[in-house]
Amino acid sequence: MKAVILALFVHGAGSAALAQSAGSTRGLTCGQAAGTVRARGAVVLHTGPTTYNRFVSGPGYCTHEETTEPAWVQTADSAQCFIGYRCRQSDLDNGR
Repeated sequence: MKAVILALFVHGAGSAALAQSAGSTRGLTCGQAAGTVRARGAVVLHTGPTTYNRFVSGPGYCTHEETTEPAWVQTADSAQCFIGYRCRQSDLDNGR
């Protein structure tokens, strides 16, 4: 687990913002998960026993080649909780 988080930090060092790990979405309420993303701006959350993702509060936490897409996850109290966004490659850059 520590190796995964360390790898994310090393990989993220060249990006616009580093994300901090904040646990699992399934152990948080929807409000807690969304609040964590808003408060930290960019955060890595586990979405299952062996899966995780980086969630951001807005496009300022993505690189200039990326755009945001809405992120919905399962939380302790909701099967579909909107907690913020994920960064993804911009459609404009895909044609290059």
